[in-house]
Amino acid sequence: MLYDNLIREAEQHGIDIYEKPLMKRIKGLYADGIVWINRRIPTTKEKACILAEELGHYHTSAGDILDQSDIRNRKQEKAAREWAYERLVPLEKIIEAHHARVSSRHDFAEFLGVTEPFLQAAIERYREKYGRHTIVGQYVICFDPLGVAEMFG
Repeated sequence: MLYDNLIREAEQHGIDIYEKPLMKRIKGLYADGIVWINRRIPTTKEKACILAEELGHYHTSAGDILDQSDIRNRKQEKAAREWAYERLVPLEKIIEAHHARVSSRHDFAEFLGVTEPFLQAAIERYREKYGRHTIVGQYVICFDPLGVAEMFG
């Protein structure tokens, strides 16, 4: 299970994880080697997506970035999300899903173990980063619409 794997990964980095009831609008927080996940989140799939972003903060952020009116904090937030997208929806997994004949976004999210909104955000970030497509090995990954084509040469 993805959530359990992320918990083990966090523990390997010395990060403690606690599920506590938090305010409804707060899904997760990271500070000083501790991640809090809102216990009220109903699925482990959503908890995995949130935990990945909080681990992204461990790997990419410094200091208190709660004030999102500061552009430096927004940049750190974006970096943590990108870390999570690349961790849970790596380009290679898009190719694996293609080989597994996954055909719908719902099935693709299931294949990866992420929520559909997280998958959509990852694809949008990749499109922002790479444009309409990118090349990975002998594959072209198109982001709009999402698809994979094998190059022959």
